[in-house]
Amino acid sequence: MAAAAVPVPQGPLVVGVDSSTQSTKALVVDSATGEVVARGQAPHTVVVGDDGTGKESVPEQWWEALTEALRQCGTPAREAAAVSVGGQQHGLVALDASGRSVRPALLWNDVRSAPQRDRLIEELGGPKTWAERTGSVPPTSFTVTKWAWLMENEPEAARATAAVRLPHDYLTERLTGYGTTDRGEASGTGWWASGTESYDEEILDLIGLSPELLPRVLRHGEAAGTVRELPDLPLPTGALVATGTGDNMAAALGLGLRPGQPVLSLGTSGTVYAVSVHRPADPTGVVAGFADTRDAWLPLACTLNCTLAVDRIAALLGRDREAVEPGGSAVLLPFLDGERTPNLPHASGLLHGLRHDTTPGQVLQAAYDGAVFALLTALDQVLDEDASPDAPLLLIGGGAKGTAWRETVLRLSGRPVRVPRAEELVALGAAAQAAGLVLGEDPAAVARRWSTAEGPSYDPVPRDEAALERLSRVLSDADGLLRRA
Repeated sequence: MAAAAVPVPQGPLVVGVDSSTQSTKALVVDSATGEVVARGQAPHTVVVGDDGTGKESVPEQWWEALTEALRQCGTPAREAAAVSVGGQQHGLVALDASGRSVRPALLWNDVRSAPQRDRLIEELGGPKTWAERTGSVPPTSFTVTKWAWLMENEPEAARATAAVRLPHDYLTERLTGYGTTDRGEASGTGWWASGTESYDEEILDLIGLSPELLPRVLRHGEAAGTVRELPDLPLPTGALVATGTGDNMAAALGLGLRPGQPVLSLGTSGTVYAVSVHRPADPTGVVAGFADTRDAWLPLACTLNCTLAVDRIAALLGRDREAVEPGGSAVLLPFLDGERTPNLPHASGLLHGLRHDTTPGQVLQAAYDGAVFALLTALDQVLDEDASPDAPLLLIGGGAKGTAWRETVLRLSGRPVRVPRAEELVALGAAAQAAGLVLGEDPAAVARRWSTAEGPSYDPVPRDEAALERLSRVLSDADGLLRRA
């Protein structure tokens, strides 16, 4: 029997990369149709400090993982016309003059810089000043706090640093040989002024970082360069390299988001965000005032504890992650790694309200409730006043596949929910960016043509006001305990 014919691509092939906390994925995509013609994936190692606050990875390992993921894609990767990298945000990559890492990168969920964060906010003039200048009050995940930590705790490493990059910047520079970034990624550093769309020299002076060490910020539609000749890289020399961006910006682009469409992402971290035409500047620090990949904005709230935290609770209870039960009065705040939203970097998990008749399934459901509640409390601040309150929540990330996650979001949000069929949205968003560069089109329009946001829809249900009230009351009453180092 003859083998099935491989479909001939209708457009140029492009590569989209997702370099995340745990692994690097690569997709080879037909730019005309959005069809994924090849994929590959390779893992990373994350080293966790003894007290759990430090999270590090060796940047060179990301490059090795990218090379392996591309190798798994086979011939299609070697025929690609363009490539773009989406990467985990905020990580501090310190490089020496030869381009080697001075030390392992401090990842987005490394919260050792909490003292430096508090000091920096005060020294610049308080939260309102930070929000007006950079669009955000920097949490401990932002790169500006990590560089301040490095200066104070490892001054020799700081002195040896000849270039400062973020994870996606690092990989793009390895591809092209040029130090570049994009406005979306730059907006998550804490040293990029969103009002002027340039590096803020006062903030850089405050942390002792020279702007000469930073990459050039490219505009929407610019190319970062072309793939240089690298013998072991399974990409064609001369292929276009797009600006790339941070993972949340790439996922928003992969969905082809229009302004006002809310997204709730359930992964290692949880996020809520929406594209906005208004520059955000939230002095409470709940909403990060990110830029998107194009010429708009991406206000976003992020939690550190989402699917992994709930899975850990399920493991402690000896239950499958879907083995939830309704009812009961238990409240569980799963802040196992400290928390960013709300801003509780020293917090640990808290369980309250156990009774003799509380079941393990109810405790597990309480963990889901606590994780989703932290995201939904930020949703109203993420959305503009002119956003429709009835717009469906687009539910994405690994947790979106879970029935318990979906039903919890429905019950606590009171909104309709749609679960896009498209997976690997960060890599697809990067691929759409690469396709836009090759085709001379708006990459968000490319993603909409690929129908990436289509999927099953679920009607709204009445909000569980009793559960929301319990969660709000316990969070308020336990504030002092959760803030204790």
